[in-house]
Amino acid sequence: ELTKELEQKLKVEAHTPEEDDDPLRRTRKPFGGLVRDIKRRYPKYLSDIKDALNAQCLAAVIFIYFAALSPAITFGGLLGEKTLNMMGVSELLVSTAIQGVLFCLLGAQPLLVVGFSGPLLVFEEAFYKFCSNFGIEYIVGRVWIGFWLIILVLVVVAAEGSFLVCYISRYTQEIFSFLISLIFIFETFKKLIKIFDDHPLQAQYNATSSLTKYQPNTALLSLVLMAGTFFIAFFLRKLKNSSFFPGKLRRVIGDFGVPISIFIMSLADFFIKDTYTQKLQVPDGIKVSNETARGWFINPLGEHVPFPIWMMFVSGLPAILVFILIFLETQITTLIVSKPERKLVKGSGFHLDLLLIVGMGGIAALFGMPWLSATTVRTITHANALTVMAKSTVPGEKPRVQEVKEQRITGLLVSILVGISILMEPVLKMIPLAVLFGIFLYMGVTSLNGIQLYDRILLMLKPHKYHPEEAYVRKVKTWRMHIFTLTQILCLVVLWGVKSSPASLSLAFILILTVPLRRFLLPCFFSDVELKCLDADDAEVTFDESEGCDVYDEVTMPI
Repeated sequence: ELTKELEQKLKVEAHTPEEDDDPLRRTRKPFGGLVRDIKRRYPKYLSDIKDALNAQCLAAVIFIYFAALSPAITFGGLLGEKTLNMMGVSELLVSTAIQGVLFCLLGAQPLLVVGFSGPLLVFEEAFYKFCSNFGIEYIVGRVWIGFWLIILVLVVVAAEGSFLVCYISRYTQEIFSFLISLIFIFETFKKLIKIFDDHPLQAQYNATSSLTKYQPNTALLSLVLMAGTFFIAFFLRKLKNSSFFPGKLRRVIGDFGVPISIFIMSLADFFIKDTYTQKLQVPDGIKVSNETARGWFINPLGEHVPFPIWMMFVSGLPAILVFILIFLETQITTLIVSKPERKLVKGSGFHLDLLLIVGMGGIAALFGMPWLSATTVRTITHANALTVMAKSTVPGEKPRVQEVKEQRITGLLVSILVGISILMEPVLKMIPLAVLFGIFLYMGVTSLNGIQLYDRILLMLKPHKYHPEEAYVRKVKTWRMHIFTLTQILCLVVLWGVKSSPASLSLAFILILTVPLRRFLLPCFFSDVELKCLDADDAEVTFDESEGCDVYDEVTMPI
């Protein structure tokens, strides 16, 4: 009995420091959480540099560079198309480089990869349409949103608002992720249909037609480039989790699937000389995408016409929407990468990281650059690349994590390399937009992996005998599981309607309403056991390239 009591006391003493050091525990003092983040993380700054002195970190830099560059080019091209080049590839590359360097130097969790994402692209498109409809300068409106973002993040960090992430359950995360995946897929085919409208298939073509209209074979080649890029990237990722080739070779091929697919299909387009395809627009050197409309500094009072005073105050509303998007992605990504199974020992800092990412985004708007957030898939990939697995001594034993190289240098070098990439303008100009559409489709389809909502929608189409041995299948009656799924589908329909309407800027507000819906309304119709099975954070952490495992399976947030 004495031995048991001593063991219990030792366990309590062992767990007390961890509980006291919980980064989401409130101190109930202004900026108390921020101060604790700094005290927790900055004393380990020297080790953050020393721990990077090994070959594994060098290999991670090369891999993560391509993992960060491909989305930057893709989103930059699409951003330029949706905003008439008010912001494009050059702005996004410069923003990713500068904010990435600052975050790696000052952030509490340097494993986070800062970048642009799908939800932010959706917002930029909606805000550009809003400004166009009201005759407001879009690029100046972003400056005032940036000012409000800085105010909002200071208020939230002062009140230790990061603890609110605990109330955002899998229910809301999966609705958000599924919506963004649908938008990715829908936008891809919408762009493809536009190409077919501009270059329809005809029996005869006019030789004097302009390059941008009625070109022979343009639509068909664009379809081939898009589909080819998608399938190459998709099947190379599948290869990573297959039983072909040695594990290390599989991992290299799978991890570099996106840049390999872009290279192959761009090369194919290069050799097809007699068919026109629209290319990525990139300025020469460090120049803005649209030099006739703006410069590198945006006048808050208006670039070409005076900015309306009323809009300076109204900009607070879209600023709240941007803040919600960045808050969701950044905090949930930090939660995922900080899971105990990953055995990170230096701790995280939710308040400090949020302040840095939102604050830098607010300042970036003054220079006409995009705001960024922590990117889930790229962050998990970064953490996996720096994970050292213990060698198994027993045949068939599950691999165990020995340590993670928690340091700042890999992210710092990746950000610098992304910034240097802006000088690759001659190469980037050779990438057809149809190839980027293929990557966009790839992001939409692969983002569906790991979303339990998607799995349950598929179960609605399958006989019961083919249902998997999952807790939400075994412990919940099938018809009640389907009703739970239908509530999420109904939320998706409402969100899609809002996104497609003139009120699209209110999308994030409507999304947040799913939090009280889950916490207060659903418990009236479902038991605690059912909700725990249907809404549990049961994603398993994936460290290696073993057959059937994938980092996407633990991601419930969009790319």
